Amino acid sequence: MRADLSNNLHLLWRAGFGPATEDLTATKSLDHKELYKQLVKNSASAPAYLKVSTGSLDGLIKGIQMEGRMQELSREQKQQVRKRNTEALKDLNLNWLSEMVESKAQLREKMAFFWHGHFACRQINVFFQQHLLDIIRQNALSDFGTLLREVSKSAAMLAFLNNQQNRKKQPNENFAREVMELFTLGRGQYSEQDVKEAARAFTGWGFDITGEFVFRKQFHDEGSKTIFGKTGNFDGDDVISMLLENKQTAKFLTAKLLRFYVNEEVDESVLKQLSDSFYQSGYNISRLMESIFLSSWFYEKKNIGVKVKSPVELITGIRRMISMDFENEQSLLLYQRLLGQILFYPPNVAGWPGGKNWIDSSSLMYRLRLPRLLPEYETIGIKPKDDDDVMMGQSETAAGRTKGMMNVTVDWPAYTAQFKEIPREQLGVAIASGLLLTGTINLNHLNTFADMAGRESYISSLTIQLMSTPEYQLM
Repeated sequence: MRADLSNNLHLLWRAGFGPATEDLTATKSLDHKELYKQLVKNSASAPAYLKVSTGSLDGLIKGIQMEGRMQELSREQKQQVRKRNTEALKDLNLNWLSEMVESKAQLREKMAFFWHGHFACRQINVFFQQHLLDIIRQNALSDFGTLLREVSKSAAMLAFLNNQQNRKKQPNENFAREVMELFTLGRGQYSEQDVKEAARAFTGWGFDITGEFVFRKQFHDEGSKTIFGKTGNFDGDDVISMLLENKQTAKFLTAKLLRFYVNEEVDESVLKQLSDSFYQSGYNISRLMESIFLSSWFYEKKNIGVKVKSPVELITGIRRMISMDFENEQSLLLYQRLLGQILFYPPNVAGWPGGKNWIDSSSLMYRLRLPRLLPEYETIGIKPKDDDDVMMGQSETAAGRTKGMMNVTVDWPAYTAQFKEIPREQLGVAIASGLLLTGTINLNHLNTFADMAGRESYISSLTIQLMSTPEYQLM
């Protein structure tokens, strides 16, 4: 089968974070089925644990029993714990972002990115977040049942959704409600009574000082419960089994995956076919994704170039195409904030809304300026917010300088070398076809802003101009 550049770029943007410089050759020599097999192979091995906590932080936290001694700490000691956790979370953010850029396991990291939004969790304890991220990355392409159980028993999620406080005679419904509404069934697919009874079933689920899951039998409600029309002495694992037995879970997840990977407008016939297969496979995630990426309808024109890149996809995609080193890598945190998506800091329990919500008057301005800011030393005004959780501890810096600065060294020779066989008169079309999936670009207009001094300067300057177009915001 002949390689189709448009199909291959479509696949690389949806199944991963866009093509890297070295992928440009593969997109011209492989058909999309061969390219997908390569993506699967590259994501087959288990990911390395991303650990960013320092020895000093390890010692500090291990010396504090979070549920017991934390309240005994002085205000200054609590601030110190929070500050060190926040700094480590920044490192975790940047480490995972680099993994998205550099890893050949694009299929896995993009899938983990999806689950990161699905299992939205805002928890400042870096140990808990490290563990949750590892669960997601390890199980991103396995089966949803295993992923759901491990996430549900993680300290990060139990703490975020208050199940550590869920005890018999004083049930906390938060965890039970979100497991149904956000993780499995979707809104309107359960009753309030189901939530109340499921909360009783999850009583006793918690974690110890190390973040390990513990079942505290003394806090568990042993009474009979009626959930989804079934009555018995159910516990949390029983509830999760019931949720997985419900075909609505497969439908809800498949629809969400189709909106994320294919199109905001879900084809109902495709949804039914895929959700039925997903359910029958025992929630095999890899098999579902293969059915999507190897289907003919995935490559239909109506599904190409119709999704707005999320901020993380936009930043990562630029960095994959143009290799660069940052003098001040933490400036990427400020750009995540400006564009509206900070890893590990979802806006709420439902995660980021996505779609056209990524674009507003202010974020679009930053999006269009971003490619020009990356390879040049420039400043950009920042209006700090009072919410330091959102600022990730950067509010003091932003308020003091009100500038976000990047000093970036770009490996232009590695990029321009990909076009060495292209005749000069065909360069513009070749560069545009590797960057844009949709739209008709007036290259004559862009050429007026490009540097015509030499071949390499033309390639680099036109690339930045193309990345600064509204069309590049789409994938």
